Amino acid sequence: MTSASTGSAGQGPRFRALVPSAQDGADLAAVYAYPEGLSRPWLRANMVSSADGGAWGPSGRTADLSSPPDRAVMGVLRGQADVVLAGAATARIEGYRPVRPREVWAGLREGRPATPPLAVVTRSLDVHPDVLRAAPPQARTIVITTEAAPAERRREAEETADVVVAGTDSVRPEAVLEALAERGLYRVLTEGGPHLLAEFTAAGLLDELCLTLSPRLLGPAAARIVAGDAPSRTQDLRLAGLLESEGSLFARYRRP
Repeated sequence: MTSASTGSAGQGPRFRALVPSAQDGADLAAVYAYPEGLSRPWLRANMVSSADGGAWGPSGRTADLSSPPDRAVMGVLRGQADVVLAGAATARIEGYRPVRPREVWAGLREGRPATPPLAVVTRSLDVHPDVLRAAPPQARTIVITTEAAPAERRREAEETADVVVAGTDSVRPEAVLEALAERGLYRVLTEGGPHLLAEFTAAGLLDELCLTLSPRLLGPAAARIVAGDAPSRTQDLRLAGLLESEGSLFARYRRP
């Protein structure tokens, strides 16, 4: 693995494993490897939170909480994924564009396209034109919408992206994963936002949560990483791994 994944000294952030056992110089690619032989979609969420539970900082973006180690983990998670899934609001606020290839992904993406496609969940089809038009031919953007979406916008999106109808008036979480599985995209990485994550957790579909805990306090105004009107659902998780780098903690939880 390259130094960008292992965090070798002097060549990027260095990670220290705390759980399941103490180890210096943790290999991110090994730590975050998906289960082998998947026969169904495996939904992994990557989220960041302040020490007091806030999902974004004063600018309204997660960049306020990020750091070089957080970006290193995000890069590995994207490199391992078959598809990167996000809600339209998050895509707009965070300035999403189609995923760009990285040199350090050579080993992570062997036998697959150079980049994972971006999949955007949107009822209104209000997405930046570059999200639809700037994707490479081998990783066209996937737009997941509803039957009630504006017909003209659907036709425009279909010219440069793959459009999937996954519900009548709202997108059904189960239909999202079914549509991705039909395309052979089993390693699903969602980066939120909180409303989309709430829909998946309410449906009991989240397999794994990768949570960066940033050493910052934001106060009571910031939203949580799960928010919105989706029904509440209590779900027990198992701590599968814990890393530390530059004061940030990187927890990996899985369903038992």
